[in-house]
Amino acid sequence: MDHRVPLLFALSASRAFGKAVAEKLGTALSEHEERAFEDGEHKIRPLVNVRGRDVFVIHSLYTDAGETVNDKLCRLLFFIGALRDASARQITAVIPYLAYARKDAKTQPRDPTTTRYIAQMIEAVGTDRVMTLDVHNLQAYQNSFRIRAEHLEATKLFAAYFLPTLKDAAKVAVISPDAGGIKRAERFRSALGQVLERDIGSGFMEKARAKGVMTAGRLIGDVADGVVIILDDLISTGGTLLSAAKLCKAHGARAVYAVASHGVFVGNADKLLATDEVEQVVVTDTIPPFRLDAELVERKLAVVSAAALFAEAIRRVHEGGSLVELLQS
Repeated sequence: MDHRVPLLFALSASRAFGKAVAEKLGTALSEHEERAFEDGEHKIRPLVNVRGRDVFVIHSLYTDAGETVNDKLCRLLFFIGALRDASARQITAVIPYLAYARKDAKTQPRDPTTTRYIAQMIEAVGTDRVMTLDVHNLQAYQNSFRIRAEHLEATKLFAAYFLPTLKDAAKVAVISPDAGGIKRAERFRSALGQVLERDIGSGFMEKARAKGVMTAGRLIGDVADGVVIILDDLISTGGTLLSAAKLCKAHGARAVYAVASHGVFVGNADKLLATDEVEQVVVTDTIPPFRLDAELVERKLAVVSAAALFAEAIRRVHEGGSLVELLQS
């Protein structure tokens, strides 16, 4: 048994993404068993010897037709517990989309800080490290975990994707849909400027709340006659991005792209893809776009794979390499 090679598991709901990561690593997923019982309980265990091994478990936490986000969380926790009991040397929870990351602060009296509770549960079952992509609030994520919390970013993936489209564009601007995402948008603007080898404009939206509904307010930045990329960490209903796209068009933008690392796509998210104000919606494959209309997906959605990024991060963690250099390279 070659202990120089990490063991890679992907739970059933994340099997497709896990296989893509394994292929990039030049290995195969290790076998495991998941059994569901009639009373709603389930059992999960590895089917290979994990004693003394460096183990990575891939599992994205979102609700789909088969399992709720809470079902998936329990399966992840139980599997990590089983790995720890089976004497795995080091266990990394690879969670491409981390649920509950938006609930990181008290916004009302007696509110929960669910991000912290999730961290405590993941730690309690014996996890040594957690790895995810573009959380909503990086500082809250890092402060919630006492174990090593690795954070990957899709900025370079999106910059490479847009290179063919924007290489001849005379004017390009990156816009954050709110003030809280300015740093995220700035990192992407810098990466995009490097691949395009020129200056990229920037700006943000001032959010406005009316009758309990959050919409885009004033636009800060120059978008007239330019190609605009509105960047966010995730797309839920798409309402904020749609409002932002309409505002950019009203200020003279020639074309608008909506970009986010995670396509949650709930509620009326189809409207974002159906509107003429948005040229294309671009996301990664941390969540399959199963909730969207298939025709709209074919016509307006682009999915950029994050498998190679996660594979290289896993390789570097296993071999003691630098994730900082990975994100900067």
